[in-house]
Amino acid sequence: MKQTLRAVLALTLLGIGGWALAAEPTLNAFNATPGPGGSTNYSLSVQTLLILTLLSFLPAALMMMTAFTRIVIVLSLLRQALGTPTIPPTQVVVGLSLFLTFFVMAPVFDRVYNDAYLPYGKNQISFETALEKGGEPFKTYMLRQTREEDIALFVGLSGEAKPATPEAIPFRVLVPAYVISELKTAFQIGFIIFIPFIVIDMVVASVLMSLGMVMLSPQVVSLPFKLMLFVLVDGWSLVVSSLVASFQT
Repeated sequence: MKQTLRAVLALTLLGIGGWALAAEPTLNAFNATPGPGGSTNYSLSVQTLLILTLLSFLPAALMMMTAFTRIVIVLSLLRQALGTPTIPPTQVVVGLSLFLTFFVMAPVFDRVYNDAYLPYGKNQISFETALEKGGEPFKTYMLRQTREEDIALFVGLSGEAKPATPEAIPFRVLVPAYVISELKTAFQIGFIIFIPFIVIDMVVASVLMSLGMVMLSPQVVSLPFKLMLFVLVDGWSLVVSSLVASFQT
């Protein structure tokens, strides 16, 4: 876990550097000028302020390039299927999604840390090489999880020629294709999760109607049965194991 957290920190630092390099490769973030008595004065440039502003978009970019999207959507749909739209609370759903994301993405984060950040920290490779090596594990992961038709869609929308190899696909094409593919997969998993709970709702509604209890809400009666079924089959373990396994195929 400690190594994974270090890898996430390294990825964040590389991302900050990427924004700086994209802004202006030749502009220094801090300007040093001689001061009185042999001292040195440092001034903060406009570029650094822009980098700090763009830094607020970095978590969103990282979430879109990881397993977070699929996990949080499936857990949210599970909450709706149970008929408890506020339980577990949103903070619990997001927190669980984040830790499951760290678990699923640990091999990718470790590769970024070992292949990009450690050599760069030892001055063995340049910053541009570190950025390139740091992006390779993410590209490999996203290519494995993205459908070919989604990649073809965004390649066509970009107006560029078809890349010769999957590795030649640029991130500006791969990332939206990956997000669309993750949304499709999450909804497919959510549909499967909904089926047993819909069956319970239909059975309860049929029983109540046959008894003439039309004024009693079927959702109120079916909720305890759905919770009991979910606990008896160890639903959380099934959902989490199925989610993790879906990224390993």
